[in-house]
Amino acid sequence: MTDAKPGASARSQMLGAVRRALGRGPITGAAAEPLERRLAEHPANLIPARTDRAPAAVLDLFVEMAEMVSTTVDRVPDEAAVPGVVAEYLARHNLPTDIVMSPDPALDAIPWQDRPLLSIHRGRSQGDDPVSLTPAFAGIAETGTLMLASGADRPTTLNFLPDTHIVVLYADQVVGPYETAWGRLRAWQAAAGGGMPRTVNFVTGPSRTGDIEQKIQLGAHGPRRLHIVLIEQRRAGAPIDGARP
Repeated sequence: MTDAKPGASARSQMLGAVRRALGRGPITGAAAEPLERRLAEHPANLIPARTDRAPAAVLDLFVEMAEMVSTTVDRVPDEAAVPGVVAEYLARHNLPTDIVMSPDPALDAIPWQDRPLLSIHRGRSQGDDPVSLTPAFAGIAETGTLMLASGADRPTTLNFLPDTHIVVLYADQVVGPYETAWGRLRAWQAAAGGGMPRTVNFVTGPSRTGDIEQKIQLGAHGPRRLHIVLIEQRRAGAPIDGARP
């Protein structure tokens, strides 16, 4: 761990500036070894006992915790049911049927053509899209949280700009604690031969703030609605881990 040198990455430059502000020099030798070891080993933090359950109970816990923070959840048996529940959700909330959807191939197995009145285009949000639809990398039962990993086919703008965010999640992507989700992400990235995603977002319920007169306001910094379509059974041959095939 050394100070930034000419031509160093933006990350190294930033960390070098922090060290200089703290009056600390480079950390090397014996002092650096425990830090490097901790970064390499990823030791787990305290894990809540409530996540130590059978898989079916972990799934129920995820739904329970998500609904406690104003997320709505539709549980469906397979991909074939997804277009119908998405259309029903939009109609129930009097929302337009125009959807900007992630280009992620994980969504290709869903028969969107069964609901031709859904107007779907794929790409990033330009800021004026009313509804977005994305996959997730994982659901975390510990707090009812979605783990969203960015990528070329998973634009982060879809997670925050539209007023309504619909997320498709498979039951086998739901884990108990955060540590398990991080472990899956590291393994997935290692198998793909790349580094970590540029951005990993943890989303727990719709956007909210209590800064204005101490009253909760939804949609202050992101979507005012978060809806999860939870698919109980993955299609035959599809991988269990990861956000996409």
